[in-house]
Amino acid sequence: MGRTSRRTSRKRSKRAGRAVAASVALLLGGGGLVAVNVYANAEEGSDRPPPQSAGQQVSTISCPDVANQLPEVPESARGDVDRRLADLDSQITRAYTDFSRAADGEKDSVLGPLEEQRRGTLGEISDAMDRAGARPEGIDGMAPCTLRADDRTGRGQGGQGGQGGQGQGEGQDQGEGQDQGQGQDQGQSANGPEAGDFVKIQSVRPNVRRPRDGRNASRGTFTTACGRNENGKFNPDNVIVAPGVSNGAHHMHDYVGNQATDAFSSDEELANGETSCRNQGDRSTYYWPVLRLQNGKNEDDAQADGGGKDQNVGEIQTPASVTLKFAGNPRGKVVAMPRFLRIITGDAKAFTNGDANANASWSCTGFENRQLKDKYPICPKGSKVVRTFNFQSCWDGRNTDSANHRTHVAFADPRTGACPQGFRAVPQLVQRVVYDVPPGPGFAVDSFPEQLHKPVTDHGDFINVFDERLMKRVAQCVNSGRRCT
Repeated sequence: MGRTSRRTSRKRSKRAGRAVAASVALLLGGGGLVAVNVYANAEEGSDRPPPQSAGQQVSTISCPDVANQLPEVPESARGDVDRRLADLDSQITRAYTDFSRAADGEKDSVLGPLEEQRRGTLGEISDAMDRAGARPEGIDGMAPCTLRADDRTGRGQGGQGGQGGQGQGEGQDQGEGQDQGQGQDQGQSANGPEAGDFVKIQSVRPNVRRPRDGRNASRGTFTTACGRNENGKFNPDNVIVAPGVSNGAHHMHDYVGNQATDAFSSDEELANGETSCRNQGDRSTYYWPVLRLQNGKNEDDAQADGGGKDQNVGEIQTPASVTLKFAGNPRGKVVAMPRFLRIITGDAKAFTNGDANANASWSCTGFENRQLKDKYPICPKGSKVVRTFNFQSCWDGRNTDSANHRTHVAFADPRTGACPQGFRAVPQLVQRVVYDVPPGPGFAVDSFPEQLHKPVTDHGDFINVFDERLMKRVAQCVNSGRRCT
């Protein structure tokens, strides 16, 4: 595949002059209100589609996440396997498009052809790994997919999540946020989010807990200023998960830092790329799904991959501010990150995968001791929406990446701050992205289409391209307790 430019340009967004206030409710003859979509209560991880009955409706396709089941892939097979995994994502995307267009009684007709496609691609993955001497066992069992209901909508599952998964949220009252009115206004995505995906931040109890600093804690910070994507650099690629694959994410990403980043970027190209960071020694790549205001105003990508073609519509919001801070460890000193270390925090498929790897943190300015994991916040007037990404801060000491892009790094213990045995503490990237959007529902992050724009699918990606001298300074600042920039 030839190298092509993946930069997506657009006009600068202006803050919308009104909140989206259309209700998702239908007024019944008896005077009551019910949500338009009433979903079955599907058990997480069930092998069977949720039962269908009057008033119940499946909402998406759920497939086993093959990447999470392949922790060991020989280096010689990684390229082939990554491309085949991206093929599996594209197959689900196409099947979801057919699913969304099918009549209610015919939606399960997409499952047979999808399983057949997946079985062929899984065979190609097996063959690639077999050639490298590591044929996987039981991979054929991941070919079938199911239909599932949006069992989280309207159930008021308040915010777990806190800082880096450390905070335990308090559950909200059942139905919390139901009456907030996430409308299907003109231009909004027909596949979510729903009213029950929003909750007033004032109703969430404080839930952020951090380990106490020990005697040897590394208390310093290093903050790098890289802008807020005023350059308008976007693409729907993911060079970590799907290198060499255009539209590997099926949703649009904001980029700050390295301006050379696309699906085809090599480490050498990243090292030589321009950066939006003030300190030119930081050529790191920082990216996350864009947030859109679903106000009927389409972007330039309305007919493009990652945008309208993948059911991501609405006006992309430029963050009001972006803070990129590297923090220490409450138990001891940190070591410098290796160059080209790749870290993904959160799970873009958490809605169908379950929240084992979810790490979304949603809140509002003035309320950041209250963090939401699976809800979007409704902020009071004068308060802004905040997304916080707390990245893994323990490194295995050997690898800059792993086959599933997770096992080479880990989170510190949420109670003690200790790294798992065999792992070393590195400076923790804490990424805070703030948006000035109208109060109330009406916004959503981009997602794979079958993930229905759920807040729990939020995630962040980072590639360390600090020059080695500057990264050593980062570690020294953190270890000495200084506040450096």
